[in-house]
Amino acid sequence: MPRSPRSTRVKVLWFARLERRFHRWREKRARARGLRPSVVGFPGYGTEEWVRVLGRVLIAPPQKRTSTGEFASLRGWRSFAAVPVGMAKVDVVIDGVTHRLAADRGGVIDAKLPATLAPGWQTVTMSVEGSEPTETRVFIVGADVRFGVVSDIDDTVMVTALPRPLLAAWNSFVVDEHARQPVPGMAVMLERLTREHQGTPVIYLSTGAWNVAPTLTRFMRRHLFPSGSFLLTDWGPTHDRWFRSGRDHKEVSLRRIAQEFPHVKWLLVGDDGQHDDAIYTGFAIERPQSVAAVAIRRLLPAEAGAQAEYAVSQSLFLGLKGSATFADENHMQTYFGIDAVQSARSGYAQYEPDAGIKRVDVAATATLAFNENWFTRGEAGVGVLLGDAADSPIVQNEIQPSGLLLVGYRF
Repeated sequence: MPRSPRSTRVKVLWFARLERRFHRWREKRARARGLRPSVVGFPGYGTEEWVRVLGRVLIAPPQKRTSTGEFASLRGWRSFAAVPVGMAKVDVVIDGVTHRLAADRGGVIDAKLPATLAPGWQTVTMSVEGSEPTETRVFIVGADVRFGVVSDIDDTVMVTALPRPLLAAWNSFVVDEHARQPVPGMAVMLERLTREHQGTPVIYLSTGAWNVAPTLTRFMRRHLFPSGSFLLTDWGPTHDRWFRSGRDHKEVSLRRIAQEFPHVKWLLVGDDGQHDDAIYTGFAIERPQSVAAVAIRRLLPAEAGAQAEYAVSQSLFLGLKGSATFADENHMQTYFGIDAVQSARSGYAQYEPDAGIKRVDVAATATLAFNENWFTRGEAGVGVLLGDAADSPIVQNEIQPSGLLLVGYRF
């Protein structure tokens, strides 16, 4: 006999209650070991009249630091080892004014508070149970700003490979954070946009968990992405469903941003690995006055790679990475094929390549930190076209070397 909707709802509620009891049990054990909660602040945003403060109350084991004072790198699963402290009372100080807030059942702080602050990045402090105040930042959007950027993270900013679940799980939970790779060119694009439009707010909107926010902050800084606010979510069951809807999270967040900044037009940046295209298109139809443009990165579903990095010393890191790219017939025909019209114009014979391995790439990397701020990174690699891609009449060189040298400053 099929289950009624009522019985399904009761079961989900029971699972949610079980999760809360499990976290309370973990909190009790952690406190018995002498550990105390602290607040982890996340970058927020606001206007000259209010701020949205974001953070989470956690009991977390002490994290090791390097000789330069930075946090040591973590494997992805360790970001989920901390114990959330629900309903904790948190003191938030904004421009000398103290506000008393209560975290939700998952320990998350998300509050809109009155404040009069100047445009740009401003500092907010938070504390819980008499702990040392934790500083976080909020970006204040000036009244004259008319352009902003909302960007997805997974496979838009950071390579995750969500269309391939097993590889995505490996990247998210097993790979060391220093081995995570940025999407090529994305940092440069976002940096140029913020440089050309002074005072531009950047909001990183993702279905990722709040647990990984500190890791994301370090990743963004390490790969020179512009600073921005985070809007993540709390994984796990809710009162009426087994898992939170990532699509609902993005749609609700976009509507809220549009309401809070009615004078700003947003560039929406995402990828086609999940639902960004449909979400952004729907939002643009619903609120065309709030959308400047939509940019969707097309993923290569058969692109796979690996990277290893070795710490020679506390300041020198050497790495080796490789990848192989597979392509379907449409892609191969677009970039390597020659149709009848192109053949008549160019003089080349018609060529119809088949799907298969397009190319393989290998590269060696070296990163040298001069101090806690300045560093340099070099990369030398080679790509080799294979199969029908290499046999295309329009290909002049099957071997394609590449090099990169940059100097960076961490703020």
